[in-house]
Amino acid sequence: MRTITYNEVHALVTKLPESKLPLAYRLLYSLTAEDSESPQAEFMQLSADERRSLLSQQAEKMKDHYEQTADERAEWQAGDFVDESKTR
Repeated sequence: MRTITYNEVHALVTKLPESKLPLAYRLLYSLTAEDSESPQAEFMQLSADERRSLLSQQAEKMKDHYEQTADERAEWQAGDFVDESKTR
């Protein structure tokens, strides 16, 4: 792929209608921001083994959380369901 110069990018930007400048600006800004990678993109750059390990750790944490809150969840999930449309 050939090298693109600043002048070529500038020439394209000057051809944009004014209404599209905010979109172009946001795109260029996001490309130059230090943290331009989203957490999802960073995750996908990990190897399959690293992703699997991370997901396994997160699943274990959630399992522990759900076990610890089982009684509380059972309380608010229990009870009768009321069809309000029939009570009117």
